[in-house]
Amino acid sequence: MGSPMAPRIHPTAEVSEAATIGEGSRVWHWAQVREGARVGKNCVIGKDVYIDSEVVVGNDCKVENFATIYKGVTVGNRVFVGPHVCFTNDLFPRAISPDWRPVETKVHDGASLGANATILCGITIGRNAMVAAGAVVTKSVPPHALVAGVPAKVIGWVCQCGRPLNQAMRCSHDGRTFPELKAKQRNRRSRRTKRG
Repeated sequence: MGSPMAPRIHPTAEVSEAATIGEGSRVWHWAQVREGARVGKNCVIGKDVYIDSEVVVGNDCKVENFATIYKGVTVGNRVFVGPHVCFTNDLFPRAISPDWRPVETKVHDGASLGANATILCGITIGRNAMVAAGAVVTKSVPPHALVAGVPAKVIGWVCQCGRPLNQAMRCSHDGRTFPELKAKQRNRRSRRTKRG
């Protein structure tokens, strides 16, 4: 085994001495990582990314250019955060709010958030879920769900490889099946039928 690779931080990036950047991670041009933030191993933090104080980013994550991750957000392992993704942390935002506390948001392992998605605070993005580009996520997203729209709604299900699952909850790319998702699919259909 070779020796651990030190993180690489571009000279224009501003990384607090009180932040932690894991082995093998790279922080690119003009990114800012605030005090108390923890970025795991082998992550890529793109140009102009903002990671607020006390944010946690797991291992093997990719945070694309101009994404903003505010205090109260915890990001799991192998999460993709697309360019210009914006997290929020205040349900009742005001410029002056003396009793303000951040509202927590969690993104579970393997999830992907598309470009320009907005994630409202106080929700959970499930394991291996996928948020479409431009979506505004106002409610928690189940594991493996594909959500899109404003506000975001479940429009399908995805494999851990990111490809869509067919009606039998099988991935045509790698052949994996997800029988536990069949019940969720049936429940969604029956709710739509009752409303329609």
